[in-house]
Amino acid sequence: MTVRFAVFASGSGTNLEALLDQEEAEGAYRVEAVVTDRPCAAEDRARRRGRPVHRTSFPDRLGPGARLLAALREHRVEGVLLAGFLRLVPAELCRAYRGRILNVHPAPLPAFGGRGMYGRRVHEAVLASGAKVSGPTVHHVVERYDEGRIMAQWPVPVLPEDTPETLAARVLAVEHVLFPEAAAALARAVAHREGPKPFRWPEPGPPSGPGLRAAVRAAFRGEAGLPGGTVRGQAARAVGTVP
Repeated sequence: MTVRFAVFASGSGTNLEALLDQEEAEGAYRVEAVVTDRPCAAEDRARRRGRPVHRTSFPDRLGPGARLLAALREHRVEGVLLAGFLRLVPAELCRAYRGRILNVHPAPLPAFGGRGMYGRRVHEAVLASGAKVSGPTVHHVVERYDEGRIMAQWPVPVLPEDTPETLAARVLAVEHVLFPEAAAALARAVAHREGPKPFRWPEPGPPSGPGLRAAVRAAFRGEAGLPGGTVRGQAARAVGTVP
């Protein structure tokens, strides 16, 4: 069974492209529509891949939630993926799709999240904090920015010579693997009417490069274990989210 998703985007659309590539490779979900809140490159990417685009105005005299819900129901959407969407998701959507909206944030949460924390600002905050580890977080979306339950995180080292741009590029490369695998895991859970398997960190540590995709896929399928959560604990301590 293929689960119908909508993708919400506001920017370059590279995560959208990664989601579409994963769709073709695995087939667990299909992106039925792309929703934007402004003219952006994500719209062009969607149209090149033959996906309908809905642009929603904020504020909207009918309420953005009403228009969005109507558009999603038109496409029989079963879940939503936020790929660089810069608006707070209307409460009506959060209620209608509770547990079926995912966002990818370009740094560890909860340390580097909240209103106004997006793009370059996030990476500047990571560097200013002196953190040794950053990396994307995939989380469920609720009515408040970046407060939903965390589904998965993947550490990315912060190098002494990093700038916001170099750190952002390294994190984005991991987002392009982590978020599509999270979307596929959510699709499998929706299809089987169950909760997704717990994300299991790999041992001995999170690889990068050619082995990254296989390691992330195994982690989402519950095939990789990390006794004691050592890598996760190291990453969290590095950004000050655990004692």
